[in-house]
Amino acid sequence: MPMLTKTLSEPAATPDLQQRVKRPRDPRLDVFRGIGMLIILLAHVPNDHWALWIPARFGFSDATEMFVFLSGMASAIAFGRLFDREGIVMLSARVVQRIWQIYWSHICVFIIIATLMAVAGNKPDGTSYIQSLNLVRLFTEPAPLLVGLMTLTYVPNYFDILPMYMVILALMPFMLLAERLSRYLPILLMTVLWLSAQFSLVHFPAEPWSDRSWFFDPFGWQFLFFLGFFLMRGTIASPPDNRWVMGLAIAIVVATVPFAWYMVLDASPFFRDAAQAIRPLTNKTTFGLLRLIHFVALAYIAFHAVGVGGQRLIHPRIYPATRVLMKVGQQSLAVFTTGMVVAQIIGIWLDHVGRTPLWTAVANLTGFALLIATAYLVAWFKAAPWKA
Repeated sequence: MPMLTKTLSEPAATPDLQQRVKRPRDPRLDVFRGIGMLIILLAHVPNDHWALWIPARFGFSDATEMFVFLSGMASAIAFGRLFDREGIVMLSARVVQRIWQIYWSHICVFIIIATLMAVAGNKPDGTSYIQSLNLVRLFTEPAPLLVGLMTLTYVPNYFDILPMYMVILALMPFMLLAERLSRYLPILLMTVLWLSAQFSLVHFPAEPWSDRSWFFDPFGWQFLFFLGFFLMRGTIASPPDNRWVMGLAIAIVVATVPFAWYMVLDASPFFRDAAQAIRPLTNKTTFGLLRLIHFVALAYIAFHAVGVGGQRLIHPRIYPATRVLMKVGQQSLAVFTTGMVVAQIIGIWLDHVGRTPLWTAVANLTGFALLIATAYLVAWFKAAPWKA
């Protein structure tokens, strides 16, 4: 992490030079985002046995934190430099464009999955797939819910990450203007918004027939996004690189295992009751304090484990694998939306063939292959080879 802000101390290049010279990508951002995409796929597959072994089963934070934090760091490169070079108007225009892209990605994925659930019919036990994703009212009362879909006031739980991300992006111009006034002001705004989520002061309605709010509260999760954002910009100082901090981070990660691992919770009433007692601090909707602490500890360990600047990630022995992960991480939006659809297809398929170890392995590995293929295909289209 200390090396993340190293380039900020280098002489600033002129705008023309910045446009001509493209800085090399940080392999840590892309590799860890790629890993996060694969983990999110497993987490989204209904009743996937492999999901019992993802990091979320051993601690308070999970791949969602990885995705949001690294998106913040990547946004500091893409959006932060644009703000420094062109100012608030161009930055705001770019943010609006990105929100527009994510909005239509959200709408398309919702329609595709709703159609898939309708075509799939019923599970072998007779339960409808429409019911499994809580989409029954959409098919029985489509008119008001289609309006809710387009206005983001109808957001079933499976479809809530992208709406959260749109709200966070909309906050970016305000955070960058605050940074220009004082490097401490963004931290104050981040904290105030996070506290508003902890005390449920603001709600984003998720459905018109109840008071349920979005599963991911943007005001809670913005804290993690902008923590990564301002760490990358150097506004927030990186934690020191020393063995005592590393020891503390490892201790935090190890200490959380008994409060999160299902095998311990099933076997120990003490840890089960303790985990329930600290639930407000591990709440995923509002991004509770212990989730933040756990993730920061994990991130500290991971970023130092891969060496300065991620050198160990590009070692010749493992580069063939990390190169693939980097490609997946570079196309995170396309891979994520594809993964949401693929996860449901895998779940439907496993419902009918059975969740044996063999079929589960085949299904998950096929899902990984589809995400990797998506990343390479999207990168090929973005390269516009027909212009050569």
